Amino acid sequence: MHQAFRLHGRQRRAFSAVVDTLKSKIQGLADKKAPQLTALRKEHGNKVLGETTVGQCIGGMRGITCLVSETSLLDPMEGIRYRGRTLQECMDGLPKAPGSKIGLPEASFWLLLTDEMPSDAEVKALNEELHKRSTLPQSVVTMIDSLPKETHPMTQLGMGLLALQPTSEFGKAYRSGTLKKTDYWVYTLEDALSLVAKVPVLAARIFRNVFMEGKHIPSDPSLDWAGNYAQMLGVSDDALFKDVTRLYLMLHADHEAGNVSAHTTHLVGSALSDPYYAYAAGVCGLAGPLHGLANQECLRWLKNTKAELGGKEPTVEVLTQFAKDTLASGKVIPGFGHGVLRNTDPRYTIQRQFAQDNFPNDPLVKLAEVCFQAIPPVLEATGKVKNPWPNVDALSGTCMQYFGLNQEDYYTVIFAVSRALGCTSNLVWSRMMGLPIERPKSVTLDWLSNKVK
Repeated sequence: MHQAFRLHGRQRRAFSAVVDTLKSKIQGLADKKAPQLTALRKEHGNKVLGETTVGQCIGGMRGITCLVSETSLLDPMEGIRYRGRTLQECMDGLPKAPGSKIGLPEASFWLLLTDEMPSDAEVKALNEELHKRSTLPQSVVTMIDSLPKETHPMTQLGMGLLALQPTSEFGKAYRSGTLKKTDYWVYTLEDALSLVAKVPVLAARIFRNVFMEGKHIPSDPSLDWAGNYAQMLGVSDDALFKDVTRLYLMLHADHEAGNVSAHTTHLVGSALSDPYYAYAAGVCGLAGPLHGLANQECLRWLKNTKAELGGKEPTVEVLTQFAKDTLASGKVIPGFGHGVLRNTDPRYTIQRQFAQDNFPNDPLVKLAEVCFQAIPPVLEATGKVKNPWPNVDALSGTCMQYFGLNQEDYYTVIFAVSRALGCTSNLVWSRMMGLPIERPKSVTLDWLSNKVK
């Protein structure tokens, strides 16, 4: 067995039964994967995976296969798979809250870590463990409460995660000088659980400070992880708001390792920065307009489109002409296309079904539905768009605003709460596999020019 997968001796820290179960399942999966990793390293390390073009080098490294992520894989036609399962399979198979049809996102956390669909009892125990870990240190509460309301919620979230860093078990163990490499993953798992437990409490506190005059709603330990987050936000008493929150957090949990937030988290973690440092960096990447801000841009576009139509019925014919005029003016239509996908994003499809089942007559939902029919043919006709189909951002904000969560600057924070599941799971497996620090080669434009002569 490869030493990166070996669990060395007894750990010094006592864990709860559910954490022991998680460790055992992760270790068991690692033991199965160890021969595969060893063979790839020793027997196939010099095999070529593909060529790198000049266009890829100066074009954001698109399409370069150079990362390993065990937790999920993005197929251009089928979309993301969590440990080999499609999102619809996750929706159907993951445990659910009482009376809900939505697969629980914390259950997907278990799946990403272990490659197993958890039982109801295991998810119940996991939720109890997360609740035990969810209390924010008073120093963090004081710091967050002291920030000006004008500070962007994503800035506050990044600051809050860094303020939590002194609680890192990995950091403490590494600084002690006694932590073995084979135990890195165990302490990374410890931090992953605590970070995932605390991030919705931190995010809800930021929301209530900025938008609700600092009037907070206490955590309810009887609720599931995602349902409790919805409760603490306090924007709607409708049970469906808990469901749409569960749905959003499950669908956005992971999207392999190449996107900005996941790659940044992995990159920083590869330097053995603890999960708080690493995910704080990932959150800063998520705050960018080309990444996590996309869903609020889509909602704004729908609202502006509705206003520009001026009461005109949004038919396919009307939206087709509107889309043509938008493109002719040099503007873009957000919510359509994807860097990897070449089909309709299954995350969009699942959200669309939820909206059609529960609030099909909402004006923005109706408008989004017509856009789904009208815009792809217009984009396809330009001959410049590889994927004219809608992505997850086309409906995410629309579903949230229906329940009164219309504070658009906060949407990316919800994304960050969700993506903590995938990014921290991936950190655990990166340390389990003993992946080294990232250090790709960079070159100058002159070097490229000389190379292609």
